[in-house]
Amino acid sequence: MTHPLLDLPPLTAAHFAGIEQRVAALLDTERDVVITQGEALLPLEGCIRSGARPGSTALNVVTGPYGQTFGNWLRDCGARVVDLAVPFDTAVTAEQVERALAEHPEIDFVSLVHAEAATGNTNPVAEIGEVVRRHGALFMLDAVASVAAEPLLPDAWGVDLCVIGAQKAMGGPAGVSAVSVSERAWERFAANPAAPRRSYLSLLDWKERWIDTGRKALPHAPAQLEMLALQACVERIEAEGLAATLARHASAAAATRAGVTALGGGLEPYVRDARDAAPVATTLRTPAGVDASELVARALAADPSLPLIAGGGALSGEMIRVNHYGVDATRGAVRSSLSALGGALAETGAKVDLAAAGLAVSAAWA
Repeated sequence: MTHPLLDLPPLTAAHFAGIEQRVAALLDTERDVVITQGEALLPLEGCIRSGARPGSTALNVVTGPYGQTFGNWLRDCGARVVDLAVPFDTAVTAEQVERALAEHPEIDFVSLVHAEAATGNTNPVAEIGEVVRRHGALFMLDAVASVAAEPLLPDAWGVDLCVIGAQKAMGGPAGVSAVSVSERAWERFAANPAAPRRSYLSLLDWKERWIDTGRKALPHAPAQLEMLALQACVERIEAEGLAATLARHASAAAATRAGVTALGGGLEPYVRDARDAAPVATTLRTPAGVDASELVARALAADPSLPLIAGGGALSGEMIRVNHYGVDATRGAVRSSLSALGGALAETGAKVDLAAAGLAVSAAWA
């Protein structure tokens, strides 16, 4: 019996290249785009191990757990790392980055996460990119959580390495990712004897065996289902219109913050300033004495499909994430999530106003 997900013709080089072109259009980039066959940590680690080496100095901006991971990789490459850490309930500023670069003129690599879904903040990449460009450092951006949720313009912002994944606002699978690579990033990789070669982490292999040969023969068999899903994600965004997709995510974030404020019960936005809040997910701080994991479990008891999750690690007891991205960036998903959280809070004895929360969601969305 033929199965539509199993009995597929091989993905041709032309088809693969066509998907690359559509991803490049989504990023509004004229630079090389490499689609990597794995979750976005694959190209992120590949970028760091290709761009950092002993003798280099990196500025690693830490606004959440992924920034901490990048610092570990940079140190493992032998680079000297200057960590610029800010509280997870806020965002870094261009002025802070500029000050760090001035204090350490030897910095030649900057790593930054655009939006941290884990903590709910987002960073002003356009302003930071201008500062980094003036300094002359190579600029790597993790845009996995921001792509298709908020404006992302790597070329205009001076981003040399822009990594995206399909699993959040794009509404796709986690098993495929992509990175746009500037010409000076390729030059940096090629000049680095420690850059991965003949390795699954190697971006240089893709350049030499795929891009430089005219994209005529794939270096290895692609993850076919994930590639087709990535194509479907881009097609869906194209059909809706990127501006409409971005607006839908912005509305979801604004409506969640407004609804939480009206709900009461001691629940409040974790990111203090709405300007610093990411459109991809809204993080909430639970009232004193209320465990976030238990509250989420109670909220999900009636509807396990709601996009609610407790914070990770040390934040699991005090943070809740409303993951309003992709197909969940809707007014209905936001209302249902806040209604479930309000009901769970009411069971703890807290005073909540579900009607006011619903009205606030509708008003903010409009």
